Amino acid sequence: MSFDLPRNVILPVDAVDVRLDPGPHPFERDNGQAIAENWRREIAANPALFDGTVVLLSALSYHDNRLVGRCHAVRYSTFMLWRGHRQVAGAEHAYAHAMLVARDNALVAIRMGPHTVNASRVYFAAGSFEPIDFRDGLVDVDFNMIREVREETGLDLSDATRGKRYYALSTVSGTVIFRRYRVSTSADEIARRISAFVATEMEPEIEEPVIIRSAADLPEGLMSYMKPLIEWHFASKD
Repeated sequence: MSFDLPRNVILPVDAVDVRLDPGPHPFERDNGQAIAENWRREIAANPALFDGTVVLLSALSYHDNRLVGRCHAVRYSTFMLWRGHRQVAGAEHAYAHAMLVARDNALVAIRMGPHTVNASRVYFAAGSFEPIDFRDGLVDVDFNMIREVREETGLDLSDATRGKRYYALSTVSGTVIFRRYRVSTSADEIARRISAFVATEMEPEIEEPVIIRSAADLPEGLMSYMKPLIEWHFASKD
């Protein structure tokens, strides 16, 4: 179980070969009592949490522009315990971001709703990989991106122009895999559509859209890993 990839640098990624291991993740297998105790505290603080299924890595490496890894389906309660102890050996998190690029090259992110784990934090609409995101055991990154954007914002990125490759940024908090999705709509119109969708939801995951027009235009509540992604976007045409 190893994690062998450069940290704190944006990496070009031509292929993502992350596979779902049907066996239990050792972190979940070995920490049942701690997971249950922590979950009781979590739901006492936020009853809106749901103990669904996400995936947690047990290995990830980067070689020849490829991400190769292994993950396991775990309960969200397991993920929440890991989240509070990120330095635990043998377990890391990877997630994907569709970097939504408007016609005017502005970025459109979202601010998370007050009942969520990342309340008021700003990042691109996204969610953890789930078993539904795997095809024959191999993760389908774009399926996850499109699914999460649709669920959170109501936007369908199926016909958007995708960047020619993925990129990844790995930090102590996890590895984000991202890709530009360009649409022929202005940032203001995209934001209007997202706001209209949020208004129809009984319990929306997000609070509002957030437009970012330059690397100096950083909103309050921005997740720390987002700053290098934004700087990269406005400095690169790739």
